[in-house]
Amino acid sequence: MTVVVTGGNRGIGYAVCERLARAGERVVLVSRDRERGAAAIRVLPGEVDLVVGDLTTFAGVRIVAEELRRICPRIEVLVHNAGLWPSRRVLTADGVEESFAVNHLAPFLLNHLLEDLLGRVVQVSAGLYAKGKADPARTPQGLDFHPIRTYADTKLCNVLMLPLFARRWEDAGVTIDAVHPGVIRTGLGDRGGPVGLLLKVAKRFWLTPEQGAEPVVRLALEDKGTGRFFNVNQEIPIELDEELARRVWAQAAALTGAG
Repeated sequence: MTVVVTGGNRGIGYAVCERLARAGERVVLVSRDRERGAAAIRVLPGEVDLVVGDLTTFAGVRIVAEELRRICPRIEVLVHNAGLWPSRRVLTADGVEESFAVNHLAPFLLNHLLEDLLGRVVQVSAGLYAKGKADPARTPQGLDFHPIRTYADTKLCNVLMLPLFARRWEDAGVTIDAVHPGVIRTGLGDRGGPVGLLLKVAKRFWLTPEQGAEPVVRLALEDKGTGRFFNVNQEIPIELDEELARRVWAQAAALTGAG
């Protein structure tokens, strides 16, 4: 079985790669940084391949998809793990806010570009999505940027796509679920200043990446449902605005050129 993991060179993504590789699965690690990606695959056991690509741009996502198609006749599981929690507003080359691009548009576009190869998709999400407010007129360009709230906003946009992809793929037999793996001690959200110092202290009490990988791996190896959201290992109902979801989908399709 081939499992693709984005952002697999560190944190939860690396721990997921390690668990799956030890279980005997073929792992394809997607990393933005070639040196860090190469360092990761040198120490991972089993059959592990590296794909280097920048998920902040549509062109970068398409390059990743092309390389995955070249080396993977079939992708039994695609784990969307790459994510950003920025402290300041940065626009990509495509003119969209960077975390909106990575957390929302990159998985959306990859799903479309690879859907004929897929068996299952697992989206590493965040419980904070419930605090998000998606504004299609402002969120894509970061006009409503906030160093904490924007992360929740982009995760909400991504979760809004969950039931729509589940319905789109129903006849094809492709399944998709999302999981909040817990509050994990990774580099996500690291920053300088007093806030950064407080965060560093707080992270000492958070779960390890290895603990965060467990519910992700469980869903990657399970194919018993679709369109579900899990808080660690517990399925929880999600109440989403269907009209907003359709607007966010249409906007993502227009921005990325996906069908």
